[in-house]
Amino acid sequence: MKQLVWDTFKVFFIFLACTVLFYTGLRMMHAEYEQFHRYDPPEGQSVKVFGQEQTLLDRLNLFFRLGE
Repeated sequence: MKQLVWDTFKVFFIFLACTVLFYTGLRMMHAEYEQFHRYDPPEGQSVKVFGQEQTLLDRLNLFFRLGE
């Protein structure tokens, strides 16, 4: 009976230590990426990827061809 209690305590302690380690890692990652500004304007030579030069007929044609 004493061995069962001791094994249960060891498993609980290992689980608790892993949970605290995982939580601390998540908090550190959150603190690191909280300062990261994703929506800053791009710097340097940027190229516009998508333009609005298409007419309604072109968009409708693309819609039916691709099946979107």
